[in-house]
Order: sequence, then C-alpha cells, then structure tokens
Amino acid sequence: MSNQSIGLPDELHEYLLSVSLREPDVMQRLRTETAEHPRSEMQIAPEQGQFLRFLVRLIGVRRSIEVGVFTGYSALAVAMELPPTGTLVACDVSEEYTGVAHRYWVEAGVADRIDLRIAPAEETLSALLEDGQDGTFDFSFIDADKETYDTYYEQSLKLLRPGGVIALDNMFRGGRVTDPEVEEESVRAIQRLNEKLRDDERVHLSMLPLADGVTLAMKR
Repeated sequence: MSNQSIGLPDELHEYLLSVSLREPDVMQRLRTETAEHPRSEMQIAPEQGQFLRFLVRLIGVRRSIEVGVFTGYSALAVAMELPPTGTLVACDVSEEYTGVAHRYWVEAGVADRIDLRIAPAEETLSALLEDGQDGTFDFSFIDADKETYDTYYEQSLKLLRPGGVIALDNMFRGGRVTDPEVEEESVRAIQRLNEKLRDDERVHLSMLPLADGVTLAMKR
C-alpha cells in the first residue's frame, strides 16, 4: 500500500496536491482519522481517491464493485460520484474497519448507495454471478489480499459489461515486483498477474505510476 505516489519526492507530491486535489471535507476528515489507525498503510493516496472519482464520472458508472474496503475512503470516493440510484457492492471481512467507514458514508449521504457485504470477497462475487448478475456492472476496484487478486480479476471480468473497467491497486508492491528472486508470495502473485494482464486479449490495458501502481483493464 502507499499513502502517496511512490517515486515522487515529497516536495513534488505536496505540489501535486496543492494544485490539483479537490477533496471534499468529509473525505479529508476520514483520511485524517485513518492516518491514526495502526494499519494506516492500507489507506489509498488522496490523489488516487480523486482519480477514482474522475474515473467513475468518465465511465458513467451506475453499478460498481469494491474488493477491500478498510475504513471506506475509496468506497466513499466512488459512491459520491454515483447517481442517486447507483449501487456499490463493497466487499470486506472486517466489521471493525468498515464500522469507521459507515459513519462517514452516512455523514456524506451515500450510505444508501453502498451494499456492504461482510464475507470473503470471493464468496460475494460468486454469489453475484450465481444470481445472474454477470455483465451488469460498470466498474470494479480491487484492493485486497494480493494472493487472491487473479480470482477477483476473473470474477470481476465476468460481472462487468463490455466497456466496463477494472482498477487494480498495488501493482508495483512498493517496487518489489522488479525483483526476480523475491520470495514473498503476495509479490509473486502480483508479478504473475502483471504478466498475465500484459497478454490478456480480453481487455484493453494501461498501467499507471499512480500511488503504488494502478492497472486499468477495460473489458472488450
């Protein structure tokens, strides 16, 4: 995880935020509270939250998926850009973390757009597929356990309509993906997925040096 785009000097990162960040007050306060959390490294960067908001508007998202909620900053970013009748299916296993999230979702007036599922995400996505919801979603943001990213990717691809977009976070793994001798399985899983995505003709692909690396895959 990364709280800012890796490789950017602090001075340049501060400049980036000063001239481009348009962060609603409720998002700023959630980010500030999360910064005090023992697992604050799981928080996405503010410029990444803004990018998600921009992307949701650009795509015209009405139905969205999030795999990995934590304290809800990215879900809040997405939900705030959904139309009033839009839906975000948010997948997480922690009632503690998402309890923080829910307070801010209510305050922002978007809690009714977020369908929080406390269960392993693989099970939730499987249930959506079994319910015949394949091809009905516009967007999926994946930011959870890296060892299962490939499964989440495949499930999301089935759930998305043609032209729908999957955004995968932490595709640089702090730069460790460049190490061919790395032993950590979470890094190796991302290395394998990066190589798979490179050759996957089912999607249009772009990897961005944003935060800890964000890959966008648009379903053909």
